[in-house]
Amino acid sequence: MGDTPVVFPIRPVWESKESSSRIPFSVYTDEQIYRRELERLFYHGHWCYVGLEAEIPNAGDFKRTVVGERSVIMVRGNEGEINVVENVCAHRGMQFCRERHGNRKEFVCPYHQWNYKLNGDLQGVPFRRGVKQDGKVNGGMPKEFDTKDHGLTKLKVAVRGGVVFASFDHEVEPLEDYLGPDMLGYFDRLFNGRKLTILGYNRQRIPGNWKLMQENIKDPYHPGLLHTWFVTYGLWRADNKSELKMDAHHRHAAMISTRSQQAATSEVTAGVTSFKSSMEVQDKRLLDIVPEDWWGGPTAVMMTVFPSVIFQQQVNSVSTRHIQPNGKGSFDFVWTHFGFEDDTEEMTQRRLVQANLFGPAGFVSADDGEVIELSQYGFEQKPFHRAVAELGGHGVENTDHMVTETLIRGMYSYWRKVMED
Repeated sequence: MGDTPVVFPIRPVWESKESSSRIPFSVYTDEQIYRRELERLFYHGHWCYVGLEAEIPNAGDFKRTVVGERSVIMVRGNEGEINVVENVCAHRGMQFCRERHGNRKEFVCPYHQWNYKLNGDLQGVPFRRGVKQDGKVNGGMPKEFDTKDHGLTKLKVAVRGGVVFASFDHEVEPLEDYLGPDMLGYFDRLFNGRKLTILGYNRQRIPGNWKLMQENIKDPYHPGLLHTWFVTYGLWRADNKSELKMDAHHRHAAMISTRSQQAATSEVTAGVTSFKSSMEVQDKRLLDIVPEDWWGGPTAVMMTVFPSVIFQQQVNSVSTRHIQPNGKGSFDFVWTHFGFEDDTEEMTQRRLVQANLFGPAGFVSADDGEVIELSQYGFEQKPFHRAVAELGGHGVENTDHMVTETLIRGMYSYWRKVMED
């Protein structure tokens, strides 16, 4: 079962009880707020992404990852099932697993050699019955010691379309209800039952509050202004055919866009310093975009599942982006680039080449990491101030355009309900 939530008294000062369009800087800088977020948003009442089934195809394959700040292990059991257990020995609390990936028949803590089955059950304790010496038995565990009471903490697990979620809260609602029907449709569009193949990883540490990355992928305002690549080559522009959708709680969102085949108009490029009309791409493969049947029209869908993951489809590049907080002003960002088992070799190469747009040094994503870092500097410098998210008004609603910050307002309306309850 889940742990008992920790109660914190802190509450940031919002300018309005009705609108979440002005966001206090303290939500990014206050340590007590951050600790409360971990308890309420990562450890209770929410599903968190932990990985893809394709990362652990064989019995005993494991991946070490995190839920919030807590180290966990996703492992394939002997019967093909997927378990997620906390990486903390039940004996003296050591994080016993240090490798990021590997294969084990059992988990053994090196400190005192307590060993566990792949499902987390304790199966062996050295000297449990003591040591015989000179006709007597020295030490040993008390008679009432029961291995059933000393297994690893087990998380609740949900798997859909090859994607693995876990929660410390065993009373969390079913994953399908958690996502809601609209988000489930976009999730199933990408993870539609085809077997996935892992193409590679990127990881970076970004010195900013973890929510800023959720905001970044709920913010259609910036891509056509910040990112030279997007506005110049029409991959994401304010005049693209687009939709913004949220679940009923406004915590999850999808930004849906169809690449424009028309040249950029002065209305969306005038005064935009990132637009480079004369820019030439040396490697033309970066723009070798081939439509795929499963797209169903949109050339890009960026889906945020609160609080921990982004599912990316930007033309032929597909990936998961895992947000791993490690303090109020820092998070690790882990990209898993994947393809599909039935991809041709040409499509696999295309996905790999287009992945150069993303990741820590990506032609697009490097911009995001930098602006998040500089935003955090501003928050720390002026913690009594607030951000403004009023493009498109004060309300929270789905739209058929990108000229709005409605998704950010929606996320913070949900955040306030959970954090201020």
